[in-house]
Amino acid sequence: MALFFSHTQQKSARILPGFNITLGFTLTYLSLMVLVPLSALVFKTYTLNWDQFWSAVTAPRVIASYQLTFGASFIAASVNVFFGLLVAWVLVRYKFFGKKVVDALVDLPFALPTAVAGISLTALLASNGWVGQHLEPLGIQLAFNSNGVVIALIFIGLPFVVRSVQPVLADTEKELEEAASCLGASRWQIFSRVIFPSIAPALLTGFAMAFARAIGEYGSVIFIAGNMPLVSEITPLIIISKLEQYDYAGATAVAVVMLAISFILLLVINALQAWQRSRTGATP
Repeated sequence: MALFFSHTQQKSARILPGFNITLGFTLTYLSLMVLVPLSALVFKTYTLNWDQFWSAVTAPRVIASYQLTFGASFIAASVNVFFGLLVAWVLVRYKFFGKKVVDALVDLPFALPTAVAGISLTALLASNGWVGQHLEPLGIQLAFNSNGVVIALIFIGLPFVVRSVQPVLADTEKELEEAASCLGASRWQIFSRVIFPSIAPALLTGFAMAFARAIGEYGSVIFIAGNMPLVSEITPLIIISKLEQYDYAGATAVAVVMLAISFILLLVINALQAWQRSRTGATP
């Protein structure tokens, strides 16, 4: 019997071609899709000397775009962690009329073209929009400034958190919650000590994905941001502007900085996830 199961496992593991072939295809595909474009980006930047590179990436307009892009992305991802957990909790723990419709709406930012999302948000939040016209007399402006950037990034990042947390939350053992309740734990204690440790790695993953997505977002932001230099201009727009001016080396220099910062932040978040898994005893 043991030999039969061993043979079955080996057979199932060899459904695809051998390790050497699949590894070769994997490395070739990743090289063509990821490594070659990124290498071309770095090599193009090497056409600049250090002074030119530093001048391109530290110009006041570029620095302001860094601050807006990373600051707005962090705020949007943080907001999505809270509301994404709330949406995932409702979808997993409650049954209500129209649940499938709500579940499908979560994926709408995935399917909706980013330009359409930007135009829709602008039409809604502008001073003559459905919502903006009521907020304008109160002195609240949500479009054509940094507020609009944050709102657009929240819109496109929410599904990443919901879809990261939802399956983990659905797989949590309710017996542990019932046992904690029988032992006299309050609802907050059950959530903070039983549920949250199990979903924390998924929350961090959702935060990382939403943050990374927001950093590179362009289509939905340019329509609602106003694109005012030093005020509401995001870094991807700076890169596009340099390309339109045929400043390819300057554009790649800014892109390399964005790539490096994003890579470092993702490494930090992955380290936090590993630390969280080691605390909870979960396997990677």
